[in-house]
Amino acid sequence: MKLEVVVLPVTDVDSAKDFYTRQMGFRLDADFLIEEGYRIVQVTPPGSSCSIIFGDGLTTAAAGTVQGLHLIVSDIEQAREELTGRGVDVTGPFHDATGAFHHAGDLARIPGPHPQRASYGSFASFSDPDGNGWFLQEVTERLPGR
Repeated sequence: MKLEVVVLPVTDVDSAKDFYTRQMGFRLDADFLIEEGYRIVQVTPPGSSCSIIFGDGLTTAAAGTVQGLHLIVSDIEQAREELTGRGVDVTGPFHDATGAFHHAGDLARIPGPHPQRASYGSFASFSDPDGNGWFLQEVTERLPGR
């Protein structure tokens, strides 16, 4: 099994499409208006085999309720700079006080990347126009079996 699609609840499909394609640089895979009230937009982050889908009539979840999605990057500062240059409001980089995966919310966040730049230890965060929450996570060396 592999995760291939994540459905995001959004209020304005065209605004979300603009954010993910223009600001985030995701590839537009599909935009189908099947019928009134049923539209499917699929976009894929660069280098990812997992896509996101949003549109009309796809989920009963409230817009902005998906939290904790992670985009893996090889250089957290470069990725943050690129996204802020595209107009995305990115918080960070930061690392968790424990040195491990980040806590929920802002709890235990320490400004700056992980002091040793440990793989999996540095993060930045942003939200889409609806408030769906994303993290950038720096991975420079994968754990065995990954």
